[in-house]
Amino acid sequence: MALTEQMAAESGGSAQERATAGLDTPERFIVHAASPETALVAVESVVCVPTFRRPDLLEATLRSLSAQQGGHDFAIIVVENEGDDREGAIRAAALLAAGLFKGLVVVEPRQGNCKAYNAAWRCALTRFPALEQVLGIDDDERADPLWLDAFLSAAKTAPAALFGGSVTPEFEDASRAWLTAHPVFRSHYQVSGPVPMLYSSANYLIRREVLERLGYPFLNEEFDFTGGGDSDFFARAKASGFSFWWVQEAAQRETMPARRSEAGWIAARARRNGAISAEIERRRRPGPAGRLRVLAKSLALLAASLPRGLVLGLKTRSGLIGLYHAQVAVGRLLSEIGVRSEQYRKPETN
Repeated sequence: MALTEQMAAESGGSAQERATAGLDTPERFIVHAASPETALVAVESVVCVPTFRRPDLLEATLRSLSAQQGGHDFAIIVVENEGDDREGAIRAAALLAAGLFKGLVVVEPRQGNCKAYNAAWRCALTRFPALEQVLGIDDDERADPLWLDAFLSAAKTAPAALFGGSVTPEFEDASRAWLTAHPVFRSHYQVSGPVPMLYSSANYLIRREVLERLGYPFLNEEFDFTGGGDSDFFARAKASGFSFWWVQEAAQRETMPARRSEAGWIAARARRNGAISAEIERRRRPGPAGRLRVLAKSLALLAASLPRGLVLGLKTRSGLIGLYHAQVAVGRLLSEIGVRSEQYRKPETN
């Protein structure tokens, strides 16, 4: 079942197939293990799982996928983003060999969140000729048993090309469970149906035509360590005319280590969110006039953060949560002078 490590370009489909999706550049990832091609040729749904130094959590993620109900045929691509020890790839390859799932385990040795996603989606496009959609889950999340069924059921009828689902945090420190009301941890939507935009790649289904239209590299790798490559991707998809849908029933649960419930980590994530939103807006509005518009919006958000924060704080009965809007505005303004929060530079502490 396992393949000798080799450059994935050797089995990357025909030149015409790669060219139509903008995939005519050499691949950088390496195939570590794979199911036989005959087991993958008819697969329409591929679940992508990027991982970095969390083999135990990764195994829990893969086991939750193996427990999916509904009888759907799907495969998994695990993308190891740790190029040296490769603990995640080793663990995933053992589970693949044991028959827990079918698919591929690949190694993207160049560290970076966006690089890992780009490797996963490129691998899906070039190794699965019947591919209709890619789905995603992070290596610290577990999918509910009907997660895949909910997404695929919605995708059959909904007039949309990109779908998002709910993620519920589970705090290791149970006394901090009240933080589920914080915007940093709360899903953007709570009701299934059409939505104006998606913001996170933590839980998604994307139709193949979106990847083909936007082209490779799908995520801008300048966002590798700041985060935001997914938000930028969704913004470009919207600009290209694609629509979005929320599937509340496509539910995942995310493990939140104790450090993520600390006030310092939460403040840094809120500032990062603000910086990302401002950066994406500046990319959409290049030039001095556009930059002034983004700055004006940041200043307006700072001015509005006091009343908005008071409302949020009173609603949640938390001063910490009430600070969120001000922290976002500060992050936007700091980004104007080049201050960047690179929380993904050391993912193991993120």
